[in-house]
Amino acid sequence: MTQFIASGADAPHAAGCGCSGLTRRGLLGAAAGAAGASLSPRFANAQTKPALTKIDTHHHFYPPDVKRLGGLGGPLTDKWTPQASLDEMDKSGVKTSILSIASAPMEWFKLGNDESRKFVRGINEYGAKMVADNPGRFGLFAFLSMVDIEGSLKEIEYAFDTLKADGVGIATGYGDIYPGDKKFEPVFAELNRRKATVYFHPTAQTCCLGIVPGVGDSWIEVPNDTSRAALSLMFSGALLKLRDIKFLWSHGGGTIPMLAERVDWLSKGQVRNRAELMPEGPLAEFKRFYYDTANAGYPGSMAALLKLVDPSQIVFGTDYPYVTTDWNARALRRAGISDAMIAAIETENAKALAPRLKA
Repeated sequence: MTQFIASGADAPHAAGCGCSGLTRRGLLGAAAGAAGASLSPRFANAQTKPALTKIDTHHHFYPPDVKRLGGLGGPLTDKWTPQASLDEMDKSGVKTSILSIASAPMEWFKLGNDESRKFVRGINEYGAKMVADNPGRFGLFAFLSMVDIEGSLKEIEYAFDTLKADGVGIATGYGDIYPGDKKFEPVFAELNRRKATVYFHPTAQTCCLGIVPGVGDSWIEVPNDTSRAALSLMFSGALLKLRDIKFLWSHGGGTIPMLAERVDWLSKGQVRNRAELMPEGPLAEFKRFYYDTANAGYPGSMAALLKLVDPSQIVFGTDYPYVTTDWNARALRRAGISDAMIAAIETENAKALAPRLKA
């Protein structure tokens, strides 16, 4: 199989093709590099350091208790430190990252209420300290366990009133329970009252782990679970009561962009009370959501997403440390969208989600 070597924004070249791999842009870059080499190291570094402009809405962190319980990625997470996040941001032009917990293993939700509340509080206080210790560099989507309703309500109060969180982060599902379940009504009602941003991170549910031999759960099940969670909110009628929440979905909405019109068409004849649940229909609800570009800024996925929503509903995300900032930024630049749209996605659009980002 022919392999290709990418050369920045230039056209790729086949490995072993015998060509130099230098386009006009490449030659100019080489000349600039030679010039930089003649400068003092201090001046050269100052010239090449990227401006800090991007806002990363999908940036994970790993407090000590999270590392202790494990289940989130082995060596990648074991090596994480607050400084590692800052180093990644500095080298990739990220001004502010909003911290969140990645897909939470189901074992976490089997903790007793007392232990779970202590665990959740520790995560959020650790994140809030990172925000306080590094002014302007971090925001926080406070973690909620959700399975403990009373504890989640107390944590919402603490997260917003004391820690000044920018929103909350929750999983797309908990075993066989999805966000539209009546069990979660008190939590979402409080978040709606506060006009909160609710960020969903998907997980692979116990029903479907390893369902296709040789295929990673994160390849298929994680993006599928995003769609399940969104449809749960919509077809349970929960979404109709939550008009003041800003919902943010990871990974470009998973499979939502591809399935949205299919859901709209098929549900017309199969859901008798659809007009009561969604007076304007599913497509209108999908268009209300925000979506991040973490590992989803590719030409195909962005084309589908931009057919569904206004560009102002799309924000930059990285899924760091599982995917690098540079990879996500380069993917957007291959997506065939304008520089102005890229700039809005990488910076401006996120300001609608968190007041601190407007500063």
